[in-house]
Amino acid sequence: MAHRDYDSTERLLQELLWSYGPCGQEDAVRAVCARELQPLVDDMWVDGAGNLIGYIAADGSFDAATADHRHRTTATPGLGAATRVMAHMDELSMLVKRVEPDGTLHVTQLGTMYPGNFGLGPVAVLGAQETFTAVLTLGSEHTTQESQRIWQTKPDRGDHSLDWHHVYVFTGRTPQQLEALGVRPGTRVCVHRSKRSLVEVGDYIGCYFLDDRAAVTALLRAARLLRERNHRPTDDAYFAFTTNEEIGGVGGTYASASLPGTLTLALEVGPTEREYTTTVSGGPIVGYSDALCVYDKDVADRLMAIAADRGLSPQAAVLGAFESDASHSKASGVTPRAGLLCLPTLSTHGYEVIHRGAVEDMATVIVDFLRQPA
Repeated sequence: MAHRDYDSTERLLQELLWSYGPCGQEDAVRAVCARELQPLVDDMWVDGAGNLIGYIAADGSFDAATADHRHRTTATPGLGAATRVMAHMDELSMLVKRVEPDGTLHVTQLGTMYPGNFGLGPVAVLGAQETFTAVLTLGSEHTTQESQRIWQTKPDRGDHSLDWHHVYVFTGRTPQQLEALGVRPGTRVCVHRSKRSLVEVGDYIGCYFLDDRAAVTALLRAARLLRERNHRPTDDAYFAFTTNEEIGGVGGTYASASLPGTLTLALEVGPTEREYTTTVSGGPIVGYSDALCVYDKDVADRLMAIAADRGLSPQAAVLGAFESDASHSKASGVTPRAGLLCLPTLSTHGYEVIHRGAVEDMATVIVDFLRQPA
């Protein structure tokens, strides 16, 4: 974003975008979140699923001496009126399936991700001993039908959609060198940092992995607003920065099952398509249902009313081909109530674009939601 200076929220968003966080390996993202969250909450810890949890007491009477008893033991699901607000730390990535004899890597998707969405080019291989740069490639366009793998993807030839069996990762290393670097089946491969810088598009900003780093930034911003204004939520609040959402809402489901409360509210990117009558220029998207659950109508109605009172032009949506930490939790029976609040996002699971004010709008709605009685 070379045309103007970052504000503090954008600087944080950019730092989060530059941090690699594939499913099951969210350590770098969690470290940034923990640094920002710790001064803003009454208590903070990492749970058994790797989720970062921040606790804000409703009445301000938090006693650190009783924290382990009150918040770090397995709680009865649904106990009390506490609200769990979740944004996930993980990102779409690739997973090494095998190391070939020539030192190239055969990879598959980790989460719903396709080569065409993220493009060929530099990738980061997160070896156990070292993270290094490699290249995701298809091969030369200057080939004939003899090169079937490439030929199949040509729109005027084989006319097949580009998929994972067509591409490979060129490492420039031998299998022995890769073994020494700790590269093996199961190693994560991420889109390289050089492709993860925010760009300005008029009044909008774009980057890969705004899902869910923009929502993570909004949740951290909400915690900061509460602290700076000396405000407390009406009921106890747990801010959960979750793991493994892209492969089944694993971390969020664990947090819903282990934390007190009756409501799980997920923060996400929201698709902006004619199918849902949602637009990227509109206000926050409030989910009424998705592929896994019907969200609680009274929760969705409250989110709509709060956003409307702020003049944010909220957008109601009935979503398909969409899941969240909250819908996974409700479908699994570990939360009785669920809600969904989204940043309007162009090209979800691709090169994503949001309005410059969308993060602040989401943070504002979260704060008002937590401070209003149900």
